[in-house]
Amino acid sequence: MNSKERVLKAFKKLNGYPDRVPIQFDLCRQHIETFGKKLGIVPDYSLSYYEDLTYRISANEIRTKMGSDVVVVGGTVPAGYHPEPVSGDITKNEFGMHMKPTPLYVEVVKCPLENAINVSDIESYKFPDAFARGRFDKAKEDIDRFAGEFFVIGDVEISLFEMAWHLTGLEKYMIGMLCNEPWIEPLNDLVEEWSTGLALQLVKAGVDAIWFGEDLGSQTSTLISPEDWRARFKPRHKRMIERIHKENPDILIIMHSDGAVAPLINDFIEIGVDVYNPVQPNVTGSDPQELKDRYGEKMSFFGGIDQQSLLPSGDIRMIREEIKRRIGILGRNRGYLLAPAHILQADVSPEAIEEMIKAAFEFGNYTKC
Repeated sequence: MNSKERVLKAFKKLNGYPDRVPIQFDLCRQHIETFGKKLGIVPDYSLSYYEDLTYRISANEIRTKMGSDVVVVGGTVPAGYHPEPVSGDITKNEFGMHMKPTPLYVEVVKCPLENAINVSDIESYKFPDAFARGRFDKAKEDIDRFAGEFFVIGDVEISLFEMAWHLTGLEKYMIGMLCNEPWIEPLNDLVEEWSTGLALQLVKAGVDAIWFGEDLGSQTSTLISPEDWRARFKPRHKRMIERIHKENPDILIIMHSDGAVAPLINDFIEIGVDVYNPVQPNVTGSDPQELKDRYGEKMSFFGGIDQQSLLPSGDIRMIREEIKRRIGILGRNRGYLLAPAHILQADVSPEAIEEMIKAAFEFGNYTKC
């Protein structure tokens, strides 16, 4: 079977078992360059509208050659657009965010709506056009190239809460919610329409799944109360999913959130989420056996391999043992796409990445797990 069939069977969209647990991974720029040289492939970068998503949707040829069963595509900056230089290495993107690169990420150092105080400030803000010319040209190229053989995910992360607070700053946004500031919901409306527009275009382009999400948790709890998330964001996610399913009822919905978000998993299921990602290890409520026992009949899992300590440690024996254990739990009776819980960063050695992939192939065979 090919990779697309393998993932569809793992996610229970096709009958029968896959030959093995499928695998997916993302690479930081350093690893893209390293493995590109090793494979003789010139790296292919897709500049996302939000800079930190760039490596999620880049280097699909390199990743599939390494063993990934999945291709990830998403929206880029519009045709002809270039971030505006501000000072030094800081640039301004199409949202008006001032972005500064760091060794790991690109950080927002100035927010376009940091001084918003009323609804008129939101109404006068020029939100980028989700349908701008060229935004999905690269995604369509990759879909045309890979969709016959590989499972294609359309990435629409930073969907609601996280995009909104990146526009205002986290402290301002959280205080605005706490105080029920009148500008909060008009801003959320703009973000919902933006994300829905991105998702619908990806669905029409031919992806197999839409990857929504934002980081809603810390190591120990949700960032906002589950009650507040249910009141403010759950109805919005539900509307977005309903609009997607109206376009294509067979699209799989993936929900991403780092951190301890176990209190929201039942809510994810209720609004039509099929797959929970990244199943971050070492946080409250993320025991794989408890998750599989409680939710395994209702949703699938995507992720689960620790990148905070396990993969950076480079301990091959421990990496192999943990991958075998995760597959044995989360992969039982299907329902698992193995992946690191985050983009593979420079603190993970190329050798550890290769051993991770090797172990996934070795232990993922459904005659062994």
